[in-house]
Amino acid sequence: MRPPLFRLAGITKSFGATRALAGVSFEVAAGEVRALVGENGAGKSTLLSILAGAHRADAGSMELAGAPFAPNSPRDARRRGVAMIHQELAIAPDLSLAENIALGSEASRWGVLNRDAIRGRARESLARLSDEVLDVDRPAREFSLSVQQQVEIARALSSDARVLVLDEPTSSLGPADAERLFRALRALAGRGLAVVVVTHFLEELPRFADSFTVLRDGAVVAEGPISEASPERLVRAMSGRSLEMFFPRVPHTAGEELLAVEEPCGSSATDAPGISLSVRRGEILGLAGLVGAGRSEFLRRVFGLDPPGAGRVRVGGRELTRRHPRESIARGLGLLSEDRKTEGLAQGLSLEDNLTLSALEPYARWGWLSLRRRREAAGAWLARLACKPADPRARVAELSGGNQQKVAFARLLHQGAQVLLLDEPTRGVDVATKAEIYQAIGEEAARGKAVVMASSHFPELLHVCDRIAVFQRGRLRAVAPASQWSESSLLAAASGVAP
Repeated sequence: MRPPLFRLAGITKSFGATRALAGVSFEVAAGEVRALVGENGAGKSTLLSILAGAHRADAGSMELAGAPFAPNSPRDARRRGVAMIHQELAIAPDLSLAENIALGSEASRWGVLNRDAIRGRARESLARLSDEVLDVDRPAREFSLSVQQQVEIARALSSDARVLVLDEPTSSLGPADAERLFRALRALAGRGLAVVVVTHFLEELPRFADSFTVLRDGAVVAEGPISEASPERLVRAMSGRSLEMFFPRVPHTAGEELLAVEEPCGSSATDAPGISLSVRRGEILGLAGLVGAGRSEFLRRVFGLDPPGAGRVRVGGRELTRRHPRESIARGLGLLSEDRKTEGLAQGLSLEDNLTLSALEPYARWGWLSLRRRREAAGAWLARLACKPADPRARVAELSGGNQQKVAFARLLHQGAQVLLLDEPTRGVDVATKAEIYQAIGEEAARGKAVVMASSHFPELLHVCDRIAVFQRGRLRAVAPASQWSESSLLAAASGVAP
């Protein structure tokens, strides 16, 4: 058995009367990849903050290579060998790959940057992750999320990290990019690093992890080798419920056509063959595809958030003329962005602000808002979606990712959207919150809404949707009932292998 490189013993943390961690203990050996799983609110974020030096534990201890480890800041943690890669990447888009990797530890002499040394260190760090040769002088914004994630990891390697902690690393990646990341993690473990990965995608664990730890209510409730980590065991340990409960199916029946989109060949966003799709009331249409396939761009064009180019969008038989978000909202379209942090929600505002901003008319009279009526309405929506906390005055930034997603979803319902355009609606949320979102989607379909749902997670499309449309390189490749697809056939179509 390998000796531990990193060890936690009895880590406890409280915020006021709320105990976030209750004596958490586990260890990771050099060359080991450990998966850390749990529902939102289980204590994962607090534990990661302590590992990264952003918080101090109230009790307990940590050791790195046998020596006490108690960082007083994220910089101190990284300097001592523990690096954190957050779900929301910390990339400066206008800086080059080399400059991003060197950020905070630039090679210099007498105040002058040594750009050759910066480039060399960047190339060396990236080479440890992949055989792909990247132009380290190009701006980071020109590269995919997968490459930007490699840059974050390379930054950690350039600082001689011995323990690498990744939070939801595949939440924005397609299957191919996720596989590349898994290979990189295995390669890093092979070089003696200890790796901790937080993920909500339980089916991914056997592809990269050696062991697992389950947190529930701030305590470790299960752990062991990955060979013992069946999805059924993990789900029951995380929540006390069975796996079948996480894909609830609400009966719904398709009615008349509600949304019709016709985009001819050569649209503004892609130089691809035309896209023609329709969605009926009471129907859930899934959009499948790999990263960069054009699903998000399609939804944004339909909503009018991106330049629409040529084509027609009809809602209830009437054509949208301006193709602008204001018109779309007025005509019953609602878009849930895949990027809730920077685009989907105003992090500094309250829940009631975020929930009602797109439809303030019910509370306005002669230019004045009735704050009392607005707060009551916001509270009702938060209660309906079981958002925690349900206090409309709380700031969105204080909520977990899953509860933030509920607020973003509630905004569409509050504004009366009849067509829900959902881009990665369960990105970065735990399995229990996913089930709640699936339930809400099914309930809206049962109420006669039309739902278009883009997702990189094929199992949820297969379980939740009535039909699935596959995008590949900006064009619509195939549309068929969900019952006629499998994960392998979706991947083949999305990769361009199947006709």
